[in-house]
Amino acid sequence: MAQARTTGKIGRIVTWIFAVLAVLIAILVVIFLTFDWNRLRPWVDDKVSEAIGRRFEITGDLKVGWQRPPNETGWKRWVPWPRFSAEKITIANPDWTREKFFATLDEIDFQVAVLPLLAHDIVIPAINLVNPSIDIERLKDNRNNWTFKFKQSNEPSTWNLRLGDISLAKGTVKVSDEVTKAEMQVVIDTLGQPVPIGDVMKQQEAASAKSSAEMVGKSGAAKLNKQADAAAASEASAASAASAAAAANASAPNPASVSANTSITTKEGPKPPVPPYAFGWTVKGTYNGGKVSGDGKLGGVLAVQDAQRPFPVQADVRLGDTHIAFVGTVTDPAHLAALDLRLWVQAVSMAHLYPFTGVTLPETPPFATEGRLTGQFREDGNVFHYENFTGRVGGSDINGSLVYAGKKPRPLLQGELVSHLLQFKDLAPIIGADSNASKAKRGDTEKQPSAKALPTEEFKTDRWKSIDADVKFTGQRIIKDADLPITDLYTHVIMKDGVLSFEPLKFGVAGGAIASNIHLDGSAAPLKGRVSAQARHLKLKQLFPTVKTMQSALGEVNGDAALSATGNSPAALAATSNGEVKALITQGTVSRLYMEAAGLNVANVVYEKLFGKRDVNINCAAADFVVTDGVLDSRVFALDTDDAVINVDGTINLKTEGMDLGVHPHTKGFRIFSLRSPLYVKGTFKDPKVGVNAGALAVRGGAMVGLGLINPFAALIPLIAPNNNKPLPCQQMLADMSRAPTAPPAGKKQQAKAAPAYMSSGAAAPGAADKGAKKPATPAAPAAASAAQYRGS
Repeated sequence: MAQARTTGKIGRIVTWIFAVLAVLIAILVVIFLTFDWNRLRPWVDDKVSEAIGRRFEITGDLKVGWQRPPNETGWKRWVPWPRFSAEKITIANPDWTREKFFATLDEIDFQVAVLPLLAHDIVIPAINLVNPSIDIERLKDNRNNWTFKFKQSNEPSTWNLRLGDISLAKGTVKVSDEVTKAEMQVVIDTLGQPVPIGDVMKQQEAASAKSSAEMVGKSGAAKLNKQADAAAASEASAASAASAAAAANASAPNPASVSANTSITTKEGPKPPVPPYAFGWTVKGTYNGGKVSGDGKLGGVLAVQDAQRPFPVQADVRLGDTHIAFVGTVTDPAHLAALDLRLWVQAVSMAHLYPFTGVTLPETPPFATEGRLTGQFREDGNVFHYENFTGRVGGSDINGSLVYAGKKPRPLLQGELVSHLLQFKDLAPIIGADSNASKAKRGDTEKQPSAKALPTEEFKTDRWKSIDADVKFTGQRIIKDADLPITDLYTHVIMKDGVLSFEPLKFGVAGGAIASNIHLDGSAAPLKGRVSAQARHLKLKQLFPTVKTMQSALGEVNGDAALSATGNSPAALAATSNGEVKALITQGTVSRLYMEAAGLNVANVVYEKLFGKRDVNINCAAADFVVTDGVLDSRVFALDTDDAVINVDGTINLKTEGMDLGVHPHTKGFRIFSLRSPLYVKGTFKDPKVGVNAGALAVRGGAMVGLGLINPFAALIPLIAPNNNKPLPCQQMLADMSRAPTAPPAGKKQQAKAAPAYMSSGAAAPGAADKGAKKPATPAAPAAASAAQYRGS
């Protein structure tokens, strides 16, 4: 009996406990449902304001309700979740901004999962934002309103926040940035109906093709489309093969057959389905003084936690004369983990991309490119790949891949570019050598003086320190004027800490090559330049492809140069250059007509024109210039053939672009009716003047008149040229040319060097080895080695 009474007592206690709990729960539910939560607004405002360091305020209703959880199953779906909503929310701006609020919201609502709270996890599956408006401002001193001073706790929080999706209905973003001179407004609104990514891709392809035609012309756009189609077909073929192999291994359908409207297949394999676009946006305003306009599309729900779910984005924006468009996805957009976009870029010059990208690129003709842009945003530096892109630059094609890595202390641009058909004139803007009309089109206000041949446009060295570069470029075939003997191009561009180098810059020229290493140090003012160049195996015949009299010429031209200079433009560098320039023509043949014309041997010229032309042997030819403050002074400048010796003296001034050369032909053998008077080369690079030395010719003419008064036949004596010239000492010239040229440090003058003894008027006779012979039968070993150095290198 006692045990029964005890059991009954315990039962009554348990019953009362459950009854009390039920009453308490009922009271809490009634209070929760009937409580005016607006009374908590001041407390919520103060706590949030304290946490973010800005004034936060809810001026509308604050409500709390209960709803069954979405996507839950089993018993968990019977545990209701609280739903919070707040209307008319404002977040204040700092006191220095133009606008009062950083952000305003008509409403925000979200649910909180109950059970995770027991583990100190705040799980919010989704947040809905209604008509958000954000103001972004920055001053010239880099103060900005988007950096918040969050309250730091001395102890780590025991609560974790996990946020799922973010969705919105309409929205506005205003941008006022004094650093980039940006004044823009972005408006976001619903599209009305979902739009698949495949449809957007087709629309953007058509729009970008039209824009490319406007930028590089219809012909260039058509070639660009063919390039892009070929690249896309190649990539699709590789992707299809890879996907098919993977599908076969997994005994699954081929993912490459999935519609582009729902998924994207790449060479890495299929990606998760891409949700459709739900929002459209437009932008208007100015950026860096240029007009900005454009539009685009966004997905409807932004996945914050699901890093595998792609978020679709699309943009078509014009910034001044630059047009940028892309279609693709952002993965893990809350952390900007990755981009995968198809990108189109068009502009009147690649250099115009600098304000938007921070990447230093050269001035170019109008261009259009398209390719795949992928990117990863990392704490140690963002990395972007512009892969397998195709493009047109002026009349040239361009293809390749580039990688941008956000390294410290400067980002690095790496890659390889190839042009299968390169218009030589498209290289001119890189050094400012294009026409004034071309400069005006790309927005350059500096004009090239009409009297100057060397480009005066200054290098933009202030940009060289913003990025490092390691890029290789190959021009496989160069399209040029008929009289230019250039065939191809290769260069390795290296830029590091403001120093731009070409290691090497190599042109295929006249069956040989001209290779140079160029270093331009833009870290100092003025710029310091250093150049070393080598010309090897340039064929005489190919050097003058449009000169008929040279088409039977044999032999090669070899040479070396070493120069240093200071100045911020090609013209300034040339005007301050110091160093040496050497050139040598090895044994060969040249048209006799060409040589006789240079010697003004009237009878032989007439004879050759009537009865054809013969060839003469070149024993040797050399040019050795010492360059001092931009003035090339001929230390050695001579040509020796079986029929003539030609000496050249004088200077070439790179500062004034003027020439003052004297050409002194000396006939070998007996010539009748010779007007072998000195020639002159004067004028400027743009307006050269070549003629006969009037003084010497007048003396000869006066002598002819004087003798004619005595005896008419004696008047012919001044036109008779006896053999009074000896051949040049070719061995000594070869040995002298084999010594590598030198250049002083930039800004220092080259030391003067006297002409060799064999070039002086008193020592015109050759050395003992040459005496009595036009060519030595067995040249000395040093001379033979010197010639071999050029021929074999």
